[in-house]
Amino acid sequence: MAAITASMVAELRAKTDAPMMECKKALTEADGDMAKAEELLRVKLGTKAGKAASRITAEGVVAIHIEGNVGGLVEVNSETDFVSKNDSFLAMANAAAKLIAQHNPADVAALGALPYEQDSFGPTLEDVRKGLIGKIGENMSFRRFKYFSGASQLASYLHGSRIGVVVEFEGDAVAAKDVAMHVAAMKPVALTSTEVPADLIEKERSVAAAKAAEDKAKALAEGKAAQSDEIVAKRIEGGVQKYLKEVSLADQVFVKAADGKQTVAQMLKAANTTVKGFTLYVVGEGIEKKVDDFAAEVAAQVAAAKAAA
Repeated sequence: MAAITASMVAELRAKTDAPMMECKKALTEADGDMAKAEELLRVKLGTKAGKAASRITAEGVVAIHIEGNVGGLVEVNSETDFVSKNDSFLAMANAAAKLIAQHNPADVAALGALPYEQDSFGPTLEDVRKGLIGKIGENMSFRRFKYFSGASQLASYLHGSRIGVVVEFEGDAVAAKDVAMHVAAMKPVALTSTEVPADLIEKERSVAAAKAAEDKAKALAEGKAAQSDEIVAKRIEGGVQKYLKEVSLADQVFVKAADGKQTVAQMLKAANTTVKGFTLYVVGEGIEKKVDDFAAEVAAQVAAAKAAA
């Protein structure tokens, strides 16, 4: 059985907004597996447990460079938030976005091989990266990037330096910029419900089914009549359809809707604008950052010191 530390409980609570004791129970049941514990909480507490799942612990920045219909989007990681605000680090990230837009490198290695000089380091971007590592004393890396080119126009939005969005569109630039801001705030996973990845849909269906089974078991335990299988099936499918609307850009309620009801699709139609695609980068998304249990570490050091004495 994995040891469940206070820091693990705090991390799960930050991700799910669930009560502390529920987080501890879920972690215990999941034997310390954070992802499994999140899913257990969603089954037990409903969709509330997934509301803050996008809170990321890894550090770094997202940079964007657009020249007409060509652009570059890049995520550059650092070990600490302090370095992510360093002027030299930021200059390198912005330079990388520009190089991507200008050269369309095949991969991270090809990006690093492009000519670039900064802070007396060079002659390539990779040489600058290595030089800054030595100068600042902290590791940093180019994690991922995307090159944009084609007939579509490009709109972008940066929320601080941690969230970046590029929207490919035809039509009104103001409406497209608003969509980019909306994506940064609401984080849709697809343009329409038909484009939501099948694995995400199945995961949502699995969670809904598990929740329905738990509710049925609870009702029987309390001597109440359980819902019929037909009603349960409709309830599960209803939950999936609700999820699809929540994560599909076209179906989401536009964040700037004056009536609080207008969807993104309706806003775009009124603006005679078509969104062809969007790309969202959130710094550290999917990266597990080590969380130290400082109390345990101090206790271990004290025990070692006593043993040595």
